[in-house]
Amino acid sequence: MPPVEQQPASAQYVLTLSCPDKQGIVHAVSSYLFMTGCNIIDSQQFGDGETGLFFMRVHFSAPEPVTADKLRASFAAIGASFGMDWQIHPTEQRMRIVLMVSKFGHCLNDLLYRTRIGALPVDIAAVVSNHTDLRDLTESYGVPFHHIPVTRDTKAEAERQLLDLVEKEDVELVVLARYMQVLSDQLCTALSGRVINIHHSFLPSFKGAKPYHQAHARGVKLIGATAHYVTADLDEGPIIEQEVARVTHDVSPDQLVALGRDVECQALARAVKWHSEHRVLLDGSRTVVFA
Repeated sequence: MPPVEQQPASAQYVLTLSCPDKQGIVHAVSSYLFMTGCNIIDSQQFGDGETGLFFMRVHFSAPEPVTADKLRASFAAIGASFGMDWQIHPTEQRMRIVLMVSKFGHCLNDLLYRTRIGALPVDIAAVVSNHTDLRDLTESYGVPFHHIPVTRDTKAEAERQLLDLVEKEDVELVVLARYMQVLSDQLCTALSGRVINIHHSFLPSFKGAKPYHQAHARGVKLIGATAHYVTADLDEGPIIEQEVARVTHDVSPDQLVALGRDVECQALARAVKWHSEHRVLLDGSRTVVFA
């Protein structure tokens, strides 16, 4: 038998882009990848007829000695010719994240566990909390815990400490895993597109305190949770994912809370996973999610 031809070693990357929609974008991208010896593994695209924008995510492999830096340098001319907002990421590079939490630990525990078993492609650099209740849980996973208390007088300093931590640990994403403090407009701007929150309600209904009790009083048949990007407009950021659970008239408020914990964990975990896999692109006040 003839010897089996050895395939050249290759690495995998994800290209994401958005730009004004016009003819030739897909052809230009696929031709570029072909000419550089790359192989497309998966490609998704969407043209928004309302905004006139085009979005694309391409998962591809590239043979050695191609590197991410070489790909970025050679793709720059194509990106400029179409006015693209684009990025190229190696798939083996795990996103570094910080989790923020107050006293409710279900989302924190869920994300810590999913990361431990490899279900989330992230590295948790630290957990930040304005309380110490969840220190033991955090440290049981071997993750550093930072207690940064927040009062009206110390809020600015607390946010400065958070930004210092984000910079020091090279953090790409901050996740508010039931962190019960409102971020300042300045912090929202500094971390624009890099903060995900889980809202314990199926937005935009039942805002404010005790949303499940409000839902019970209204006799709802569905409860839900919403994972969204944080903006200066409280709870109005672009929605990434929502999850719901069906309920009946005989479900108590406490049972709604328990169900709510589950849907919050599911929605937040999917949002973090999709963001860390570069599947979420901003489209104004909305998102395009190539899930």
